[in-house]
Amino acid sequence: MKRLFPAPWLSLALWLLWLVLNLSVSPGHLLLGAVLGFVAPLMMKPLRPLPIRIRRPGAIVRLFLLVGRDVLVSNLVVAWGVLNAGRRAPRSRFIKVPLDLRDANGLAALSMITTVIPGTVWSELALDRSVLLLHVFDLDDDAQFIQHFKATYERPLMEIFE
Repeated sequence: MKRLFPAPWLSLALWLLWLVLNLSVSPGHLLLGAVLGFVAPLMMKPLRPLPIRIRRPGAIVRLFLLVGRDVLVSNLVVAWGVLNAGRRAPRSRFIKVPLDLRDANGLAALSMITTVIPGTVWSELALDRSVLLLHVFDLDDDAQFIQHFKATYERPLMEIFE
């Protein structure tokens, strides 16, 4: 069964998405959506990553709350920095963050978190995954930022994925 439907939830979601996008439940759209839901996961099976093994699911909730808080706070800080740019120019620069996280799924999650937080941009990851180059909108203290980044995002992701 797994060979025929490598991702049954994805197949169902694609089928439903097809019907919603076409605003029709005619027999033709039901059939086309079913074919899409059947064929697409089979064709994309070689591209799917290895299964994820979550070690500490409770850390996900804590990380979600921390990221939510930082999104709100960073929005306010960046907005204030933009509004006051005439009085005090933001001290934006690139910073190198040493990483202990090596799991590919954890790094993907870290890149998404970095993208969501206003004022930070994921710029480059070293080939050996040991250093992350970030651009930060307004930075006072490099060491304090690195410590916050590692404690708030990297450490929980290591708990979850490694």
